Amino acid sequence: MTTGHGQGAVVQGAAVRRAVLGAAVLGAVLGAAVPHAGAQGRISNANTETRAVTQSLEREVQNVAARGGATWIGYRAPIVAGPRHMCCYDSVSDAGSCCGRCRLEGGSGVTMTSGNQSESRVSLEPPTEFLVLARVESGAVMRLRTFTPDCDIDGGGMPLVWLTGVKPDDSIAWLEQLVASAPDSGEIHERVGRTAIAAIAMHNAPAADRALDSLAAPGRPEWQRSETAFWLGSARGEGGARVLTRMIAQDPSENVRDKAVFGLSVSKQPSALTTLIDAARDDKSPHVRGQALFWLAHKAGQQAVAAIAGAIDNDPETEVKKKAVFALSQLPKEEGVPMLIQVARTNKNAEVRKQAMFWLGQSKDPRAVKFFEDILTK
Repeated sequence: MTTGHGQGAVVQGAAVRRAVLGAAVLGAVLGAAVPHAGAQGRISNANTETRAVTQSLEREVQNVAARGGATWIGYRAPIVAGPRHMCCYDSVSDAGSCCGRCRLEGGSGVTMTSGNQSESRVSLEPPTEFLVLARVESGAVMRLRTFTPDCDIDGGGMPLVWLTGVKPDDSIAWLEQLVASAPDSGEIHERVGRTAIAAIAMHNAPAADRALDSLAAPGRPEWQRSETAFWLGSARGEGGARVLTRMIAQDPSENVRDKAVFGLSVSKQPSALTTLIDAARDDKSPHVRGQALFWLAHKAGQQAVAAIAGAIDNDPETEVKKKAVFALSQLPKEEGVPMLIQVARTNKNAEVRKQAMFWLGQSKDPRAVKFFEDILTK
């Protein structure tokens, strides 16, 4: 027979076991959620050496490069706010992970997504840092890669010198040097120069805004200005939108202004929409006006719709009017189809009416079918 005291002990013991079990389960979940097993993130199959930075990052990289042979150098930097996931679309199979691992040596690219895209573990919070990895060989940086710490990376058996204590401003200054020394085309342009601009934009530091502002200046090579335009819109908030507004107004290159329009289209700042509308109406290039109209269609909203309709009515170039008609076809059907019908019925320009009819035919909307029936039966 069990006494009351004994029953209490049994209950208490069960409660302790449940608490221990619950803690173990919680620990397993949190362990899966931790974005890195060590300072270098989830990098496996690498011969890792850790060293503290005692001088400039440029000097540290030079010292490692002077050893000879191919070596990867890595460090952490603070990342701009928001849920982001940077990992590979080129991965190796891993039975212990749903999504494989990035090949540090042979991987062909990195994808960046917003939100929690890692299916193999739960992310409790967005990352506050990201990894910068540089491959040095023959005394020079031959490749640059960036990842968030939740990305599984296969080091390919390579040496990896992991640097601790890298200051954000020092990182940005070093990356700026990589951009400045990159050629206008070729492998180093693609694998180092362009990636360095993206890495600068990912830094959560005021120095990144200053660096990007400098890279967007008219005196810089056109490829640098074009590449910077996208990152200003996608990662740098209101400050980035202000620089893009300046680029639209002042940059002499049609190609750069085209890229600035795209940068504005991915910006979430209200001022970006205003500048996009101004570009659709006022840019001296018909191509840039047409591109602005295209991206406005994806923004939707009454301001965007009014700008598109205004281009159809008022733009002096028929090709821009036709692009504006295409932009109508990209609007939600409840807005776009009635406007296309109106253009097809009433616009004075035959090419514009023809374009509206073409996109009405592609819509397969019942209202478009009725419009064609009315025309054919008259």
